[in-house]
Amino acid sequence: MSEPLIKFSNVNKKYGHIHALNDVSVSFDKGEFISVFGPNGAGKSTFLKLLCTMTSPSSGDIFYEGTPLKKLKDDFRSRFGVISHQPFLYSELTAMENLTFYAKLYGVQNIEDRIKELLGKVELYKRRNDKVRGYSRGMLQRLSITRALLHNPYIVVLDEPYTGLDTHASDILTKILVELFDNKHTIIMVTHNMKQGFDASSRLAIIRRGKLVFDEKRDNVTLDEFEHVYTEAVS
Repeated sequence: MSEPLIKFSNVNKKYGHIHALNDVSVSFDKGEFISVFGPNGAGKSTFLKLLCTMTSPSSGDIFYEGTPLKKLKDDFRSRFGVISHQPFLYSELTAMENLTFYAKLYGVQNIEDRIKELLGKVELYKRRNDKVRGYSRGMLQRLSITRALLHNPYIVVLDEPYTGLDTHASDILTKILVELFDNKHTIIMVTHNMKQGFDASSRLAIIRRGKLVFDEKRDNVTLDEFEHVYTEAVS
C-alpha cells in the first residue's frame, strides 16, 4: 500500500495554555477533496497553518508522502496554493503586475500565456491592466484564486474562500474547484458554508475544541444527516 499524501500523527499545537489542536491523527490521499467544518475557535485555521508549514506542531509529526515536513526544504511550500478571505495582492499594482510578480516568484514558465488562461477562467482578462485598488470584493477574490493557481500546485488549501463573495464570484470559485478536483489535485477547504462544502467535496470532517470528531466519505451520508451530525458534534 502506498503512503498517503499527507498524514497527521498525534499532532498537538499549543499557544501558551491554549490547546488549539489536540492529538489529531488523520491522513489524506492524492486527489481527495476534503471540506473541514467547525465552530469559530475550533482549531480549523491552526490545522491549515500546520499543513502549510506556517507553524510547527508542539508535539506529534506531519508527513508528506512518508517524509516528515520538518525534514523537507522550504521550497516544499511551492506545492501549495492558498486561497483565503485575504487576497495577498498589492493594491497599487494592476492585476497583470501582481500576477507577473507571483509568477516569477514561483518560477512559472510561459508567464503571459498562463496569466491569460487563468484570468479568462475567472472573467477578469478585460480588467488585467486596472489597479487592484479599484476591484470589488468579488473581483479581488477571483484574482486571488488566479494568484494561488499560477504555479499549478499539487495541493490547494482554502480558508473560508466564500466569505464576502457575491453569487457570481461564488459560482466561479465552485466551477474552478470542480475542475481542479476532476484533474486530481488534492483540495482541503475550511468553510462555514455547509451546502457548498458538502456538494463540492469527496470527504467531510468536523473539528471541535481542537479534536477531529468526525471524518467520513461524502457518499456515505446525506446533507440532512451531515447537518444533524454537525449540530450534535458542536452542541
